[in-house]
Formats: sequence, C-alpha cells, structure tokens
Amino acid sequence: MIMADLHVHSTFSDGKLSVSELVDFYGERGFGCIAITDHICEEKSFLGLAAGALKFTLTPDSFPQYLETVHEAAERAWRQYRMLVLPGYELSKNSLFNSRSAHILGIGVSEWIPAESSIEDMLKGLRAQGAISVAAHPVHTGKWEPQTLHLWDRREEFRDAFDAWEVASGPRFFDEVHRSGLPMIATSDLHHPKQIQSWKTKLGVSRGERSPEAILDAVRKQRVEFAFWNEAELALPVSCSA
Repeated sequence: MIMADLHVHSTFSDGKLSVSELVDFYGERGFGCIAITDHICEEKSFLGLAAGALKFTLTPDSFPQYLETVHEAAERAWRQYRMLVLPGYELSKNSLFNSRSAHILGIGVSEWIPAESSIEDMLKGLRAQGAISVAAHPVHTGKWEPQTLHLWDRREEFRDAFDAWEVASGPRFFDEVHRSGLPMIATSDLHHPKQIQSWKTKLGVSRGERSPEAILDAVRKQRVEFAFWNEAELALPVSCSA
C-alpha cells in the first residue's frame, strides 16, 4: 500500500506552497501519491467574485498553465521521489447558507468544468474525462468556518453518483460518514504546511503497479485504509479501514 493525500492546494488558488514546493514537501516524507486540487469557483456569484479578486481560484485563462505546471511537476516527482502527482481541482459552489454550499473534487482531470454547472453535470463531466469525483468535507468540520452541507443533505440521491466521500478532512474524522456505507477517502485539505498533520488514505496499490490509473482504480474499488499522519517522522499505525 502507498500513502496518498488527494486533496492539496497550491498557490494557483489559496494554498501557501507552489506546486514545485508541494512535490518536495510530500516527496521528502515518502508519500506515494498526491493530487493537486485547486479551487474552481463560480465566476459571477458574490463569493466567487471575491475569490477571483483575491486570485483564490483557477480561471479558464489560468487552467492550461495550471495543467502544464502540474504535469511538469509530476515528471520531476516521479524521477526524484517515485511519487505520482495527479492533476485535479475542487469545484466550489459557495453560498452564504451552509445548506446550499457544495465542494466536489475532480481527480485525474484533463478538461475544464465551470463551477456554475449543476452538480449532476459536474459529475457527468468528470466521468466523461475518466476522472474520479469526491464529495469534499460533506459534513460539519467542527471548525468555525463556512460549511458545505448540501451534498450530505442529498446523500441518498447521490449515493451512487460519487466515487468517494471524504471520511476525514484535516485532523477531524467524520464518524457519520464512516457509518454510512458510502465509499470513502481521507485527506488533509492542505493549504499550509502545518496541515500535513491530519488523516490520510493508504491505497491498495503495489509499488510495481503504480500509475495514475491504478490510483483512481483503487479509490473506485475502495482498496483503502486510513491513517493519521503524525509529523514525528512517520504515520501512526492504521486506525480504521473502509
């Protein structure tokens, strides 16, 4: 199995580390795979306009450079660390009301999807390009921050539509997701280095078969276990599995 973090932000949106810095940050810690998942926010909503003004979102103009940067970083990550780096994004539908907000990770992406699209169209678009879809932090994170509860409120409707739901985001483990029977992954949702101390996913991929396709297949088939990463040098023993 390999250690993976499939929800990581760079300076292309609201992260503190560049894509190149993230490669070294995770590579030096022995990770087998990461996904760069910068935000795509709605362009015309109030919150989306604010994100655009702050340069906290990818745009149709910046997206080609983003993909090129991630692909170049992936080549170096493999040469230097034997670590896979997957291109992704976090489709961010933000509202002043928690019950209307939803974030969807696309991992293994190659094409732009606007955040104005309906959730159904986003999921179809991700599947059409061979990417996986993940419901990001779908329940209350336990922090004083905007919440994204819309997908969890509609979880029965979307039960078979997502490849995975986040069972942990950062240091918080979501017991209600773990009990739900839904497919799951655990991620850091890393924006700054200190957030490395968080839940991670161990994927059932052998070193000999490591490839982007094998990573996505492991999530789809739920060959996963969860571990809390402690910066005291290594991950703690696995605490639970899917």
